[in-house]
Amino acid sequence: MNKKLSILAACTFGVFGSMSAQHQPRLGKSPINEIISAMTIDEKIDLLVGFSDEDTSDSIPSATIGFTKKIVPGAAGITRVIPRLDIPSIVLADGPAGLRIDPRRPGTDSTFYCTHFPVATSLASTWNAPLVKSVGNAIGNETLEYGVDILLAPATNIMRNPLCGRNFEYYSEDPILAGKLTSAMIQGIQQNGVGTSLKHFALNNQETNRTGNNVLVSPYVMHELYLKPFEIAIRESNPWTVMSSYNKVNGEYASESSLLLDSILRRQWGYKGPVMTDWLGGQDAVKQAVAGNDLLMPGLKKQRKVLKDAVENGKLSTHILDRNVQRILELIIKTSRFQQYAYTNTVDLGANARTSRMAAAEGMVLLKNDSLTLPLDKSRTGRIALFGISSYDFIPGGTGSGDVNRAYTISLAEGLKQAGFRLDEKLAELYDTYIKKETDALPEWLFGDPVRRIAEMEVSDTLIQAQASGPDMAVVTIGRISGECHDRNLTDDFLLSQTERKLIENVCTAFHQKGKKVTVILNTCGVLETSSWKEQPDAILVAWLAGQEGGNAVADILTGTVTPSGKLPMTWPVSYEDIPSASNFPLEGYKENIDSTCYKEGLFVGYRYYDTFDKPVSYPFGYGLSYTTFDYGNLSIEKKEDVVEISCQIINSGNKTGKEVVQVYVSFPDKNENYPTKELKGFAKTQILQPGETETVTVRIPLSYLKRYDETADCWKLPQGVFRFCVNSSVEDCRLTGKYNL
Repeated sequence: MNKKLSILAACTFGVFGSMSAQHQPRLGKSPINEIISAMTIDEKIDLLVGFSDEDTSDSIPSATIGFTKKIVPGAAGITRVIPRLDIPSIVLADGPAGLRIDPRRPGTDSTFYCTHFPVATSLASTWNAPLVKSVGNAIGNETLEYGVDILLAPATNIMRNPLCGRNFEYYSEDPILAGKLTSAMIQGIQQNGVGTSLKHFALNNQETNRTGNNVLVSPYVMHELYLKPFEIAIRESNPWTVMSSYNKVNGEYASESSLLLDSILRRQWGYKGPVMTDWLGGQDAVKQAVAGNDLLMPGLKKQRKVLKDAVENGKLSTHILDRNVQRILELIIKTSRFQQYAYTNTVDLGANARTSRMAAAEGMVLLKNDSLTLPLDKSRTGRIALFGISSYDFIPGGTGSGDVNRAYTISLAEGLKQAGFRLDEKLAELYDTYIKKETDALPEWLFGDPVRRIAEMEVSDTLIQAQASGPDMAVVTIGRISGECHDRNLTDDFLLSQTERKLIENVCTAFHQKGKKVTVILNTCGVLETSSWKEQPDAILVAWLAGQEGGNAVADILTGTVTPSGKLPMTWPVSYEDIPSASNFPLEGYKENIDSTCYKEGLFVGYRYYDTFDKPVSYPFGYGLSYTTFDYGNLSIEKKEDVVEISCQIINSGNKTGKEVVQVYVSFPDKNENYPTKELKGFAKTQILQPGETETVTVRIPLSYLKRYDETADCWKLPQGVFRFCVNSSVEDCRLTGKYNL
């Protein structure tokens, strides 16, 4: 009898076991709630904790750049696969200036280079949302074809201080400019069927002690300035994911903050997708899960154990676990990997390089152009004396997760040669020899080390005098680079080094004595002090970190192939001491503002401060020269439902083709000492205008952009009264004004 029962039991188990396997839910074929119900606690936790190559709890750094050898070598990380439910891994990779993966893979001679596009600051200087979207589209295509599901970009933190080490990854000191261009980038990337990760949410405005710094900021300043670009991007572009920042905000880690991740991001802004940590971000996995930080990256054993223990002892409810799992599953279903896209591992690097070159040129800002020094006439200035190490070793981008493994970088020397200019070969040889020797002597760079770049080469007066007697003009390039983990320095960084100052002065003196002109190129990650030396050269061009085609793009501007139309997305002050956050930003050698930083300047960041308090600047926000001129006229202001439309005519009144950026600043009816005199609320860029051609430009400003945040009521309110609208060419250059009663 017992034997018969055993046989019957075995048969019964076999039948029901077979039925159970047959009816087991599958992602994409079954409702997500059925998938979640079928998952074990371990599987749920596995899905919420990334799958790291170094899956250990020992020797954990406080932050790191992501790297995995799995699926797509060189990507930043992956999630865990759950085969029995058809849940695949998805691949996440950096970064902001182009996809960052390994260019070579074991077992193949094929290469997997990506395009290094201009950094975000350069793109912001275009003030051209459609162009930024086109760059995003190119980045998104490479992301798709190389098998990556989520690009860990863009970053849209406010440039509170010019010494922030990651400012090159950010767009602007202004939230409207930053938010609109961030939205364009997200739209461009995601139209390829891959996702983005909007970062670093929020208030990641310094790299010094970035994993421990506590930002102290008032609610209205946080909402109106630092959160606004994120809000615009969330509402207008719907990024697939959001990345929380390392720092604390008012005493609480951003990745553990229910205020940021639930109340503001999800309840107020309506965001539906998952939030992930920055790599190794935060301290408490349970608090992160409860706050709505769904995915912990890159994933550690100890995090899984902590979550499992919390579920078992009742500190973490299965409801929270299921909620977070659902967001991850909804993300996975959207990915090309889940949809079994046939990755080609082939991209059109040539076409993308052309896009990069075009964007780089449009983002370059002409600060000075005395006596029409530029554009160059090759019949008169065909021979160029090229000074500065960065002329020969052009910097395409920053370090860290914002770097790109590209196939090449076009130096300024190469760009000028390809444009038909002749360079002094002996001078070039001196620089090349010096650069190789000094670079070889640098110690190996490891993650967390300060950014290293060799010092500027000292050039003798004799050599400079000899050059002044030969070539038709001189170009001096000054280079600056920055990156993760460290902020920039004041000396020999924001301020030019003594060698650089001497080089500019001596070259200008020698060439001017011969009746020849000098142009300075700033191949820089951000703002430099210029007031003490800007009177010396005849022309100054900010080239930024312009990507792999930087040298060609500079040549396009110098020759007039492209008319400069870039405008500064931040203010260039007279001195560092003039910066409103100068007294509460961590400087090398100082112990203040390391553990906590009080944003006591309030809303008075960048032009909001200089303009309101009439503080002189070296170059104002929104400033940039052209090879032509523009006239403004026929202003019209009209309210249409929940939008204010400002229209005007722009006419190219010069004798060269060009584009103009129309900037609309608004002064509010209520006078309040806590608010700036005027703020940028909208902008637009013309098409290329021929001499004499006119274009009607319309800037649409949502009424939501005109609201003030009421701390007491915890809501936005539209002030009543007469608003003043200024249509400007820069924050200081008002062309048209009008008033409207709202």
